[in-house]
Amino acid sequence: MTDQRVIIEMGMGNDLHGMDYQKAARRAIEDAIRHSTLPIFESTGLSHTEMRVQVTVGVQEPDKIDCDALVAGLPRGRATVQAIKGGLNVPNAETGDTAVVATAAVEAFLPSQSGKWKPA
Repeated sequence: MTDQRVIIEMGMGNDLHGMDYQKAARRAIEDAIRHSTLPIFESTGLSHTEMRVQVTVGVQEPDKIDCDALVAGLPRGRATVQAIKGGLNVPNAETGDTAVVATAAVEAFLPSQSGKWKPA
């Protein structure tokens, strides 16, 4: 049986003064998750462990991301996190600070539910 994507949510997070890519990435993932709910589990009796979660985080310096730590912060499912080049650094010439902006796509997959649903 193949997995089917049942949700994709986007999020944005930032760190305004510390150039902390990890903090910005965590906030982007949290932002995406706050925009979604999955009542399918309660409605169908499916276990959260059947859900595969795939997260892609974009930051200007992906090598500064601890993907395992971000996985540990995800609330449900069998998760993976991949960091890629993306996001945005916004320098402030007046203060010397650089604001870090991270973006995240959080995708949830379930085993195919084809034929398991009946019209009401």
